[in-house]
Amino acid sequence: STAHQESIILSPCNPYNRHLPFNQPHQIIMKSAIGVLVAGAMAASLTETNAFAFQSAQQTLNRAKATSIQMSSGDGDSSSLRIMVNGMPGPMATAAAEACLRKGLSLSPIAMTGPDIEPSTITVSDDVTGNSAEVRLIPASDEGREDIVSSLAGLRESVGAENVLAIDYTHPSAVNANGVFYAENKLPFVMGTTGGDREQLMSDMESRDAFAVIAPNMGKQIVAMQAGLEDLAEKFPSAFAGYKLEVTESHQKTKADTSGTAKAVIGSLKTLSDDDFDLEEDIKMLRDDESSLAFGVPEDAMNGHAFHTYTLTSSDGSVQFQLQHNVSGRT
Repeated sequence: STAHQESIILSPCNPYNRHLPFNQPHQIIMKSAIGVLVAGAMAASLTETNAFAFQSAQQTLNRAKATSIQMSSGDGDSSSLRIMVNGMPGPMATAAAEACLRKGLSLSPIAMTGPDIEPSTITVSDDVTGNSAEVRLIPASDEGREDIVSSLAGLRESVGAENVLAIDYTHPSAVNANGVFYAENKLPFVMGTTGGDREQLMSDMESRDAFAVIAPNMGKQIVAMQAGLEDLAEKFPSAFAGYKLEVTESHQKTKADTSGTAKAVIGSLKTLSDDDFDLEEDIKMLRDDESSLAFGVPEDAMNGHAFHTYTLTSSDGSVQFQLQHNVSGRT
């Protein structure tokens, strides 16, 4: 491929060595992973690069640093950009929309919601800056998608064909269909939703030359931790050979799928331990209040938390290593 026509499609766990060109950086200071990922999508939409998604946590972290510098010092203007946050009024999508407002970005006046949710117009407000925006939520039914395509065309006429981006915090069952929808409508997107068929998602993005940022977690501290584990696994494979891996994760009962973050971390721990841990069968997933409370989740965090414990135990049980990352709330 040429310097300005690279096809960069990356999965969450394997390293890569290509660099994304940033031809027209925007003046955005990244202070959160959402800021980094949105900025990455914006930069990609303004280059001639065919497709990209973040792959290894280490590369994500390195790119985030570089992107932050370039975008904070660039001459671009983000005033024409419109961010379509899909999945509202769900809490994660709403939090992402508020974060966009907090960073001075403008929300798209339309967004997708669940196919069984009645169409409505909501007001999204950021308590920190006082910024707010009205967003019309359109159900992602067959008829609704036609409405979205029509409305998207009108929005692009108003702000420019390449100035509309999407953030997806919908539902695991919608991941693959939404990914195809974004790709076929040439809508760059950040896939914050976990679950779905991830291999199919990546294949669909490759075959359609889509712009996509795909990552199992948006927290920069978690990304940093994943980067460290990936580095350990690469440098010291089988260092914990013979150790048994056990994983327990707890989330609010409304989270339908297994933690994508846990799956990404387990990939590195399996390389370190040579354990035959099965991602589908061996993760202990807690989704009821009683079990979560017993696991140490505060009572006031039942509606929003992410608690993870990974334990490596030697074959004779005399040595144990444990890694935890626990988040109360949705920040």
